[in-house]
Amino acid sequence: MDTQGGYLISRIHRMGNRLFDSLLAEADIDAFNGAQGRILYVLWQEDGVSISQIAQRTGLANTTLTSMLDRMAEAELICREAAPGDRRRQRIVLTEKARMLKNDYERISQRMNDMYYAGFSEEEYAQLEGYLLRILDNLEGGTSP
Repeated sequence: MDTQGGYLISRIHRMGNRLFDSLLAEADIDAFNGAQGRILYVLWQEDGVSISQIAQRTGLANTTLTSMLDRMAEAELICREAAPGDRRRQRIVLTEKARMLKNDYERISQRMNDMYYAGFSEEEYAQLEGYLLRILDNLEGGTSP
């Protein structure tokens, strides 16, 4: 069977990133880019998590994440703190500046969702998200080939 799923997902990912960055620029939001927005999103859901937890939730490699977190710290979006009970481990914590950007991020994300699901019924986008979650589970090792 000839399939294009991986290719299409890759194209959607690249196009989505470009559109998200374009919407940020259009809204005059320059405090973060799309990739940094994924990190912020994780922290808005649960502040004070480890780098490895952020890597797992964003899909970013630790090496990529480390340099991105350095830039985000320089931009005063995050700070690193010692984990309680283990000073060797670091937690990544949002700054007040980053907390104030959450509404901007949510507004742009909603515009992206509107574009992604234009013309879809609720049932269709629920099905699509279910399929995408199954693919992600397969790729993360939930199902052996």
